[in-house]
Amino acid sequence: QVQLVESGGGLVQPGGSLRLSCVVSGTIFSLTAMGWYRQAPGKERELVAAITSGGSTNYADSVRGRFTISRDNAKKTVYLQMNSLKPEDTAVYYCNAYRGINYWGQGTQVTVSS
Repeated sequence: QVQLVESGGGLVQPGGSLRLSCVVSGTIFSLTAMGWYRQAPGKERELVAAITSGGSTNYADSVRGRFTISRDNAKKTVYLQMNSLKPEDTAVYYCNAYRGINYWGQGTQVTVSS
C-alpha cells in the first residue's frame, strides 16, 4: 500500500520561507514521478511543482523562481522549498505520487500572513 506523509507546513510572514517534506512508502520511489499540488479555499487543486524519476522539474508560473522541488531517492522523500512566500500562496499543500495511478498525501496547511 502506497503511503505519503507530508510535514513542514505552518504559519509564516510574507517574504518568509518554508520547506515541505513528503516521505513515501509502498512503492519503488526512484521510479515514481512526484509532485506538489495546492488547494486554496473555494479554488480547484492546482499543480505547484513536479519532478520526474529522472530529476526533470516543472513549475507553475506563479511559483517559478521562488519554489524549488527536489528529491532524495535514498530517503524516499520529496521536498518543496518555498521562498519569498506571498499571501496568495496560502493553501493546503498535497504531495502526489504517480506510477500509473495517482496517490495523495493527507495535506499540510501553509498560511502566509502578517
